[in-house]
Amino acid sequence: MRRVRLAPVLAGLGLLSACSGGGGAAERASEPPPVPVTVAPAVQKDAPVTLRAIGNVAAYSTVSLKAQVEGRVARVYFAEGQEVKRGDLLFALDARPFEAALRQAEANLARDRAQAENARVEADRFARLVKDGIVSRDEYDQAQARAASLEATVTADQAAVESARIQLQYCSIASPIDGRIGEILVHEGNVVKVNETVLAVINQLRPIYVEFAVPQQKLDEIRARMAGGELPVEAFRPAAEDHPVVATLNFINNTVDTASGTVLLKAIFPNTNEELWPGQFVTVTLRLATRHDAVMIPSQAVQTGQDGKFVFVVQPDGTVASRPVSVGQTVGQDVIIEQGLAAGEQVVTEGQLRLAPGVRVQVKEEAA
Repeated sequence: MRRVRLAPVLAGLGLLSACSGGGGAAERASEPPPVPVTVAPAVQKDAPVTLRAIGNVAAYSTVSLKAQVEGRVARVYFAEGQEVKRGDLLFALDARPFEAALRQAEANLARDRAQAENARVEADRFARLVKDGIVSRDEYDQAQARAASLEATVTADQAAVESARIQLQYCSIASPIDGRIGEILVHEGNVVKVNETVLAVINQLRPIYVEFAVPQQKLDEIRARMAGGELPVEAFRPAAEDHPVVATLNFINNTVDTASGTVLLKAIFPNTNEELWPGQFVTVTLRLATRHDAVMIPSQAVQTGQDGKFVFVVQPDGTVASRPVSVGQTVGQDVIIEQGLAAGEQVVTEGQLRLAPGVRVQVKEEAA
């Protein structure tokens, strides 16, 4: 009778059993871990209906100082960039030639006034003498004409004195407005001509304009909204995007630019702290109305694919689905979803690069 060695057979069966029994664990070990993501809910709230544009800051008024008389700049009374008030003395021209001209004009007036007084006395005397036949009518007429001529000369002399006085006053150049003065363009010792050389430029900064253009298609809506009340305008500076400066729209230009198809608008900002500066570019938001119950999500949740805009929505089973959406206006850090999402749905805001439909995710934190 043959003996069968059972030990190797049993060992082989045990090994086979072990291999078949561990298959499920291996499959679970090979499943990829969930992708960590940040999510935020789609919320329903009121949102402003706005127009955005690039605006340019412009001084409320600008004055280019020029000399009204020819002369040498004798003195400069201000420091570049300082704030000036209306009436502050800024430049002085050499006044000596104009002082001499005024003295000469005053002397001519005094001389001619004395001659005119004497001629009037003589004319009055001739008026009495002609009645008595002592002087002829011709002599009387000549005396009257001389008196009238000298009176006209006195009037001309008075005008000459006034003109000389004004010319002398023009030697002192003062600020016509409150504002901030720029650099000195003509220094002491230089000769300036009448209304030619700009000495300095003053910009009025309080208040200040922000100018911006909007498409002509929006003109009717803007005019209608403006007729119904004030339209708020916000200006966002590059260095302070989170702190807009607020004003109201107060000007719509009376013509459309045919080259660009836009219309110019202006808003006056108080600019009390001089946050805005002439020549500065700002982002302008014009609020036209309020949209009620708009569905909004953080703008970083919106992705762009071959078929357009989409978001990753977290499903109840912990996986994500790709959802096409129709995107509306941006409001701050959020965007309005016109179609494709309902309020309360969770969208992925960070971690989208590792996602695909059906991928399991792990929420790191939930944005408020």
